[in-house]
Amino acid sequence: MATMAAGDERAASEVLRGLARHLNCLNEDSKSTRKRALDTIKKETFDKGLSSAVLQEVFASLLKPLLKCLSDPMERCRETAVQMIGDFIRCVPQPEDCLPYLMPTLVHRLGGKEILEPAEELRLSMLEVLTLTVEVCGSRLAPYLDDMVKILQRTIVDPFPDVKKESCKCAVNFAKSIPEHFHMQAESLIRPLMLTSSHQHSRVRVAAVEATGAVIQYSSGKNLDDVLSHLAQRLFDDSPQVRKAVTSVVGSWLLHLPDRYSYFHKLIPLLLSSLTDEIPEIRLLAAELWRQAGAQWEKENEEDLKDKLDFLTSPPARYPAGVERPGRGCRELVCRSLSRVLPAVGRDVGDWLAGTRAKTAQLLHTLLLHAEDHSTQHLQPLLSTLYRGCADAEPDVRKSCLESAELLGTFVSPEVFLKLLLAHVENPSSASSSSGPLMVLAAVLRGSSRDALRPHLLWIGGTLAHPDVCQESQQSAYLEQLLACVQALLGVCEGDCGSISLQLLQVLVTVQSLSAEPELRDEVQQTVMALCAVQGLGGVPELYRQHMPQLMEWLSRTQPSWTSYSVQRLQLEVIAVQSGLVIGEFLPLLMALLRGCVQPSRDPEMRLHIFTLLSRLLLDAPNTLDSQGKFCEHLEEFLLELLLPNLVWHAGRTAAAIRTAALTCLLALLQGGAITPAQLLSVQEKLTPHVLAALDEDSQMSRLLACRSVSSLLRLIGEGLHPDALNKIYPELLKRLDDSGDEVREVALGALGRWLSCLGKDYDLLTCRPHLEFLFQQLLLQLDDPDSSMQDRVLEVLKAAGAVHPALLQQEVMSVRDKHRSPVHCDLLLQHLHSLVLAQDSA
Repeated sequence: MATMAAGDERAASEVLRGLARHLNCLNEDSKSTRKRALDTIKKETFDKGLSSAVLQEVFASLLKPLLKCLSDPMERCRETAVQMIGDFIRCVPQPEDCLPYLMPTLVHRLGGKEILEPAEELRLSMLEVLTLTVEVCGSRLAPYLDDMVKILQRTIVDPFPDVKKESCKCAVNFAKSIPEHFHMQAESLIRPLMLTSSHQHSRVRVAAVEATGAVIQYSSGKNLDDVLSHLAQRLFDDSPQVRKAVTSVVGSWLLHLPDRYSYFHKLIPLLLSSLTDEIPEIRLLAAELWRQAGAQWEKENEEDLKDKLDFLTSPPARYPAGVERPGRGCRELVCRSLSRVLPAVGRDVGDWLAGTRAKTAQLLHTLLLHAEDHSTQHLQPLLSTLYRGCADAEPDVRKSCLESAELLGTFVSPEVFLKLLLAHVENPSSASSSSGPLMVLAAVLRGSSRDALRPHLLWIGGTLAHPDVCQESQQSAYLEQLLACVQALLGVCEGDCGSISLQLLQVLVTVQSLSAEPELRDEVQQTVMALCAVQGLGGVPELYRQHMPQLMEWLSRTQPSWTSYSVQRLQLEVIAVQSGLVIGEFLPLLMALLRGCVQPSRDPEMRLHIFTLLSRLLLDAPNTLDSQGKFCEHLEEFLLELLLPNLVWHAGRTAAAIRTAALTCLLALLQGGAITPAQLLSVQEKLTPHVLAALDEDSQMSRLLACRSVSSLLRLIGEGLHPDALNKIYPELLKRLDDSGDEVREVALGALGRWLSCLGKDYDLLTCRPHLEFLFQQLLLQLDDPDSSMQDRVLEVLKAAGAVHPALLQQEVMSVRDKHRSPVHCDLLLQHLHSLVLAQDSA
């Protein structure tokens, strides 16, 4: 060995003697001379295949000149010098001997406030040499901790991305090389790493995250709080590789960080967030790391868990299908950290960034899946968080929060969650939207079980049907959630909902009455049919038959205070229309309710709506009000107490509008089949004066409705009227022949034709001749109307009049024939009358 050492020493001396001249040339002013000298030195050392021992001796002598070349003005010389230094460090057996000279030089070139090395590629080469030095020297770099940190502090934030990446790699290796010393300066690298962690290049961000993991791992741990927020932001990174790096780092900390127990509540949310990453590879990595962390903690705390072994083995009843239950250690870790995690979750669910809210909502679902029934202890903050999240504008946030609420229903006893939830439903806090508690309630009910909810159905149904709840808002979002609560109860409790069938129907009626959206109204209808189905009822009418007395009593309680804006009026419309045939079975209750609504002293606009509803029902009376054929029993009450008081004339547009609505209702009564001729005849003396008075209304619509009503009245009972009663009608109709509205004139003319057809044998032509003369004279005036179509219609009526008294009419026609613009229609009428007279004479 001594001989070999001596031989190596001689060989080294020979090499150095051969390089002496070239070493001197390194001090020459000529760039090319210095470059050739360096190339020759490289050729005479590495290209000669010298042994490592010889290279060690040569390196010791060449190190200082080569380090001096790192400041050479020529970039090519600096590049060659860096390469040679790296080659020597890689090949020599004792590279640590160079550290006293190498480290100060690299600090000078790379660790100062100013960048002394302008070439990016050379800075990278120097960093690669430094990384190599860390790899080969390892713990022997401990005395140079300060120098290394100075360099890395500067190069981690170097403008050149490749330098940043190499610096991060070097920092990782260096931290692992001297773990017992690194913690003293680890804090110095945190700030540059955090600055680099948001670099535009994803590979740089990956390197910074990985370096952060190593730096914190081998630090005192007190700087963990400084980096967690930055790593949390990287969980939203567009690059999957960055998110994967964060997952690996956080998982490693959970497993290996010396003081990890103090930071479980901060690290667990980060790793659990990766369980829902969109990339399967990241999800699998996070799941494996989390499993390892849970298993390790379980092993380390086996003594503490002995008492819980019996309770933690079997999953809770109705555990979510298709979901693998986390290990015992994982569940315990979450349970013990939940109280410290939830405040941050509640805060981030309201973050201004949609991505943060969505990620937080996913995390909340994962936490509850681990916490299981332990979430009962944190129900108040959990519900507050869910109220906000379930009402979020982002669909992803709502979806995750609703799934979380369903988990609460699965794991928490209804007796516990209903006490808090129903209180919030009745009085939503200012911090949450009014629909938030309802949305959470619907989801919790979906997650619960039939047996668990059965004892509380009356409580739930009563709350939902309470006016302060079901009539709280007309917003679609609120109504949709009311409906969702009913649907959840029907879906979970099925036939048990029969005990709250009335309350559920009240809610459904309210939702339909307040909703302006056809889709929502259709969904309500489907839910009503579902309510029938769970009770085994034959259809919607049976459901209403079952509850109509209670529904009428429900509405009657508030009827004295109704206005046009009252929801109860809308509820009445829904009940009356949807119940169909059934409403005819409860006429006494309905009439009592309606009578109070349409009194002249009540809100005019509300009366308009009520008469519109009545018109709708009366037009289809056999299938609504008169389905049992008993409307006749209430006819007099309907006319005298509901209808006629609203036909009395009062000044003002509002009063006129009400009279129009009442006329509409009267016409529907006359045309809908709800009144027989005999019934009408019995009340005509009270009814006819109001109708005839309406023929003089200012409103054209009212006059038109009145004309149609007179025509319908004549159709039904005209032949049964006394001649005196008939003679009171035609003069009012004649006035309408001069109406400003053509439609009114046309309908009035038709009514006169019908009046003529009602003159039977009891009508004394001799006594009533003056009436007929006046009627014929007025009709003949209309026969000369400028409108030819009107002339044709009048002619037809006059032909019908000829059947009553042809001689009288013929006489009147002859007296006016020459006064008309054209005698054509008079001649046609005379021909018709002549044929009638001939027919009578022949008879």
